[in-house]
Amino acid sequence: MIEKADQIFVFLQHWLMGFFPSEWQAATGVVVGVVAIIVVYPTLFALAVLLERKGLGRMQNRYGPNRVGPCGILQPVADAVKSLTKEDIVPFRADALVHFMAPLVLVVAVFMGFAVLPMGRNMVLVDMDASLLFFFAMGASTELSVFMAGWSSRNKYSLLGAMRAVAQMISYEVPLLLTSVVIVMMAGSLSLVKIVEAQDHFTGVFPNWYVFTPWGLAGFVMFLIASMAETNRSPFDLPEGESEIVAGYFTEYSGFKFALFFLGEYVGMFGIAGLGTTLFLGGWAAPFAFLNWVPSWIWFFSKIMLWICFFIWMRGTMPRLRQDQLMNFAWKFMLPMTLVNLLDAAIWRFMGEGWLRWVVCSVIVVGVYAGMGRMGMHRKRIGPRRYRYAE
Repeated sequence: MIEKADQIFVFLQHWLMGFFPSEWQAATGVVVGVVAIIVVYPTLFALAVLLERKGLGRMQNRYGPNRVGPCGILQPVADAVKSLTKEDIVPFRADALVHFMAPLVLVVAVFMGFAVLPMGRNMVLVDMDASLLFFFAMGASTELSVFMAGWSSRNKYSLLGAMRAVAQMISYEVPLLLTSVVIVMMAGSLSLVKIVEAQDHFTGVFPNWYVFTPWGLAGFVMFLIASMAETNRSPFDLPEGESEIVAGYFTEYSGFKFALFFLGEYVGMFGIAGLGTTLFLGGWAAPFAFLNWVPSWIWFFSKIMLWICFFIWMRGTMPRLRQDQLMNFAWKFMLPMTLVNLLDAAIWRFMGEGWLRWVVCSVIVVGVYAGMGRMGMHRKRIGPRRYRYAE
């Protein structure tokens, strides 16, 4: 019974494939998987938007959506209808084809990443040996769509917004990649399925996830920060700057095209959360040995939603950074820390078993973090924050 609950979607896929001739079954299985991804993640997008709007409302001492449907639960439906019915305005001097293609390229790129994410035991659309590289290749395509949107609008503000968005995404993609290299070193594979399988065992009742090591915890924190910057989430939401007069690279977008950008941003959040879960949090593996009876896909989506809740919490808590602070943090702090973390992981790997490597690797990570922090504060003369009121 437990096995059936865990593999229910795999059984359903095989059952649907059985209605077709044998030579069509492989293609049918792919189509069924693609349809499932296209249905599941936009549904989660609608739920996440509602959760974010109501959660931020509570943080800011207001109700949030509470008019459409019971307790406002139909607000995503109202938003979808509004986006579909709003007028689509294209600037007269814009490059109409590129202007139209930019949001489509973004949405296609972020959905392609889900093809290699293992969402449960035996639940991956394409199991390739270099699936991690494929995911990052698809993620890099979003930068092209952002620049397409800013350039095609023939608007100086849109172009500048696109350029600073691309600069931010490239800057934080470097530490994002380097934190993933640590996991590849330990798992010995670029396959996301094998990375999850390498963490799917226990010491007593506790899991052997990579996050529960000195280099894994440091990598997880840096991956989390870089993922917020890659998906343009607060406090790194400078590309959009929604509290400013203009909205960055999609200033000249309206109607359904704007909704596609919005969808792409949130689905990209699910994708990067799924990758972080796979690399550091055991993917679909249970958090305790005695909970192995819970279906693996439930654990995967539960971890993703916890990641999204953290993003929402940060948006309601942290103020937006300045552009110079954002870039300095990426190149002068994040990049050196990821390089040190690579060395730390190598030391862990070759020191062998025992408590000594825990001490050595922990001292290296904490010592470099504290040293770089104090050095940065000394150079910038950063002191206690003072609040002054206008006279």
